[in-house]
Amino acid sequence: MKPISRLCGALVVLNILWVGSLDVARADMPERQTTIVELQPLIQEALQNNPEVAAVRQQVLAMKERVPQARVLDDPEVKIQLWNTPESLNITKTDTTIYGLTQRFPVPGLLSQQEDVAIHEAAQSEQRLAAKVLEITSSVTMAYYELFYTHKAVAVHHAQVKLLREFFKIANAKFKVGKGSQVDVLRAQVELSKLFQHLPILEQRRETAQAHVNTLLDRAPLAVLGIPRTPDIQPLTYSLETLLEEALLVRPEIQEADLAVDQFQSATQLAKLRYYPHLRVELQRWQNFQADNGFGGNVMLNIPFSFWTKSKYDAGVREATALVAAARARKKTLENLTQFQIKDLVAQIQATQQVITLFSTTVLPQAKQALQAAYAGYRTDRSDFFDLIDAERALLSYQLEYFRTLANREQQMAQLEQVVGKDL
Repeated sequence: MKPISRLCGALVVLNILWVGSLDVARADMPERQTTIVELQPLIQEALQNNPEVAAVRQQVLAMKERVPQARVLDDPEVKIQLWNTPESLNITKTDTTIYGLTQRFPVPGLLSQQEDVAIHEAAQSEQRLAAKVLEITSSVTMAYYELFYTHKAVAVHHAQVKLLREFFKIANAKFKVGKGSQVDVLRAQVELSKLFQHLPILEQRRETAQAHVNTLLDRAPLAVLGIPRTPDIQPLTYSLETLLEEALLVRPEIQEADLAVDQFQSATQLAKLRYYPHLRVELQRWQNFQADNGFGGNVMLNIPFSFWTKSKYDAGVREATALVAAARARKKTLENLTQFQIKDLVAQIQATQQVITLFSTTVLPQAKQALQAAYAGYRTDRSDFFDLIDAERALLSYQLEYFRTLANREQQMAQLEQVVGKDL
């Protein structure tokens, strides 16, 4: 038994030295940022600086500039004709020089219809901007609460490290006076080592979550962020029916789809107006060599209904009609998808809310009481070390699940607000 005892003692010493070296390494690291960072300022910063939002804003400006282009006549044309130019190409001896100014006039209503199409396109771009704002807001919120969870997970592990060190001291003290075993001491060290093994992974996840938030804010990925605030969970006060009605009225994607239907209906009317001929008027000034000068003019009409060109305009009407049907189908698809997403998210939020309540009122208090009972029992030799370790593992697991559930609930709310299209 002596060699085994010596081996166990050596393992204990090695574990103590290894954990101690980790503590020294962490003590040398600079203290992390401990200031609280709020969510709303981050959202505002993202909406101001995020390049995706900036790109969509510029697209809105570009689409609005199409409106004045659509309602203006085509450019006038100026021409000069030289008649009977002699072989010497001396234009001073040209018999007749004609100066002309030509303007094309489309059928009445065509320009206004073009403008209406452009207005609907610009309005759709504004809805795309509103949708992008909601998307970035949701992304920042979800990244913020992911960062919150990683901070809490690291903090929970550090608290458990402190607790296990206390267990180790007790187990070691009992071993020295012959009331405990080396197995208990080794088991405490193993549990402590497992926590230190998990810490680098959790810290890496925290750095990744921080880099994600910084990317959405258009900051440097390694820029320092504070610690997210623990969410104040408020019950969802909107009924499912209210959320469905609100979403169908205000969700930007649905509004964009509705505007697309109107746009293609206007495009259909525009295509039908192209069946009518447009007027081309030309005013001319004649200058004759050794003869009286004069004025002239031309009036021309195109013939879009000629049998060899009419098929082009027929196809244009059929194209616009098909686009109307496609836009209506897309709108209906979005409405169905929105209803499903809202029902699903509301069910998730309600279930998550129940889990949070269960954790905060029952599971965590009971887990803490179980750990306290196991701790007291082990100190007074009424329970063994297995009970103490099992209670510690359970509390660690429940604490992590609780903070994961808190983060999930806020992330689900962010998704719901994006789907509904408004702040809830």
